[in-house]
Amino acid sequence: MGQFDVIVIGTGTAGQTAAFDLAEEGFRVAIAENSETPGGVCALRGCQAKKWFYETMELVARSHHLLGKGITEPPRISWEQIQTQKSAFTAKIPENTIAGLKGSDITYIAGRAQFMDATTLRIGTADYTTRYVIIAAGAAPMDLPIEGTKHVITSDDFLDLTALPQRIAFIGGGFISFEFAHFAARLGSKDIHILEAADRPLGPFDTDMVAQLVNASQDDGIQVHTGISVSGVTKNSSGYTIDFASGPSLAVDLVVNGAGRVPNTAPLNLDAAGVFASKKGIAVNSAMRTAIPTIFAVGDCAQTVMLARVADMEAHVAAEAISAMENGTDLPAMDYTAVPAVLFTYPQLAMVGRTEQMLEQEKIPYWKSHDTGLGWPTYRRIGMKHAAYKILVDENNCILGAHFLGDNTTGLVNACKQAMIDKTPITRLRNDHIMAPYPSRESDILYMLDPLLD
Repeated sequence: MGQFDVIVIGTGTAGQTAAFDLAEEGFRVAIAENSETPGGVCALRGCQAKKWFYETMELVARSHHLLGKGITEPPRISWEQIQTQKSAFTAKIPENTIAGLKGSDITYIAGRAQFMDATTLRIGTADYTTRYVIIAAGAAPMDLPIEGTKHVITSDDFLDLTALPQRIAFIGGGFISFEFAHFAARLGSKDIHILEAADRPLGPFDTDMVAQLVNASQDDGIQVHTGISVSGVTKNSSGYTIDFASGPSLAVDLVVNGAGRVPNTAPLNLDAAGVFASKKGIAVNSAMRTAIPTIFAVGDCAQTVMLARVADMEAHVAAEAISAMENGTDLPAMDYTAVPAVLFTYPQLAMVGRTEQMLEQEKIPYWKSHDTGLGWPTYRRIGMKHAAYKILVDENNCILGAHFLGDNTTGLVNACKQAMIDKTPITRLRNDHIMAPYPSRESDILYMLDPLLD
């Protein structure tokens, strides 16, 4: 039976981050991985992999928006070439992941990890004891409660398609469906549908900003259907038929499960360790500890925010907490008040902090600056008709939430994220951007903040 100070479950971005932190502090660390391709969803089938498609999509979208404004014909596209470049990148990840772990004296153990008790894990067929465990098991595609799911591919499968069909339907109106629908619309598909059961898609985002993105999506050939209930998918000679609880069916060439991911906790046998998990993930406190003080959960398997950089920060906090427990010092705390999120559609949708709907529900007073269809030169030059923003501040002129629709929204949302962390009032934030490179998206912060300072 092997013995370790810490066993980490999962080799995704959170698992590796925690393992490297602890190994550097001198802990005996092992990391377990059930997949034949270690490295995690972000690198292999998520954040990194999808960007190979996004970068080309953005160029194509911008070219189409500039037709007749300097661009005389749209670019020619090769899905196959994008796929080849992406695959060349992802193919090296498993080998490099294992090499990197071993190079830091982290023991790599291949096999499914299951708790036998709070300090014993069975990985594959062997048992290992440990003083601490960090669960970083990630998430898996959500099961769809419909007939014919065998005819529906996952987002993983979509990123491995050898060719892009003309007619595609995405079930679910979240991150995956919107991003992949925008990829398809610019890279070869002609008839694209997003099917959302709720009365609006993209629930975590601000309602007004989502409405603007829906309009932009529909202008570029993506049909967004809301309040629609899919009952089943059947295969036929020409493709697939999607049936609904009411209304006519929809004929397509491909159906994609875009309903999102759920915490991958079922295989872990958490009950044996006394760890509680719901459908939303493993319950943790601000130090990422579960109900068992020596067991932590980080990343997409925890009942927190499913974003890669959030997972990294949670991993740092968990590793620091283990060191603090060893040294008898205060535990660190994870702070989620300024978590930025960017939806890589075109235009991009970015947010940080609260939405207007959240503030109203919480009865928090706020003031806002908000505009849509921005005609500023930064957007006219690229032919973008649907640029928008909304900034929400409190009585002290500190940002409560910031929301942007446009291109290069990452710089805008990051500036507001830092202002929230530093509690910078917008009077100072505006002055800080007077000498921003001009013209740029960041220099437009002046125009966004001016209405709040009148």
